[in-house]
Amino acid sequence: MATTVVSATKPHATILSTSQGLPTTEQVRIVTVKEYKEAAQCLAEAFAEDDVARYFIDTEHTEQCTPEEKWKLHVNILEYVVYAHCLKGLVTTIGPNYDCVALWMPPGKNIDDLLTIFRSGMWRLRYQLCSEGKKRFFDEFLPLLHDTKLEVMGDRDDDSYYLVYIGTKSTARGKGYARKLIDNVTKQADAEGRACYLESSNAINPAIYRKLGFEERKKIFLSRAEAPIEMDIMVREPMRPTISSSSLLQGGTTILQATSASAA
Repeated sequence: MATTVVSATKPHATILSTSQGLPTTEQVRIVTVKEYKEAAQCLAEAFAEDDVARYFIDTEHTEQCTPEEKWKLHVNILEYVVYAHCLKGLVTTIGPNYDCVALWMPPGKNIDDLLTIFRSGMWRLRYQLCSEGKKRFFDEFLPLLHDTKLEVMGDRDDDSYYLVYIGTKSTARGKGYARKLIDNVTKQADAEGRACYLESSNAINPAIYRKLGFEERKKIFLSRAEAPIEMDIMVREPMRPTISSSSLLQGGTTILQATSASAA
């Protein structure tokens, strides 16, 4: 049994998840700005061979780049993204060494403002990506994701939880870490009556997400490379949380008891 603490006065404030009897490293915790490099390193390892992550790096203009140069750019992109989410979103981790990391954008939040773009370093990609990489990232990828989310979610576009990234190091897979990070937020979303949204770039992941309550809504494609890259759009509608008879309301904090969703 997991206990999710939901602030009654701040609907999407910090989400905390604890499990009695588990070591601290086996509990979900919030990643701070000071830890952005460690969190980004986890995602860089998890997405090292991901088609979408490589889409901006592996172009005809980067054929002369060394693997080390490409890896540095890959890490840079994720460091900028993680930093931005530490500032304006929610970054969580679990495991003894940032073994699994999730990036969420809560309702009413975004990283599109100039201050966040400047502080996170996202602006540097205008100079670090090659010309084709910039077209793929800024002219194709970002507008496609924005327009698709608006189309699928409609009026709820700004009133839902957005799972932007989740990745597990290869050495930590099979421990249920990703499920715990997702459960941590979906319980909050259920309590608030809000949906959760994600894009999946790996063909094996939709089956796992379905076990967590997500359903496919659409497929989209990145088409500037020789072969199109497919992404699955999935939405999890809010479910009624299971509240035990021991649930309390003390000092503006509601304590909900809920069992974790099953996952592979």
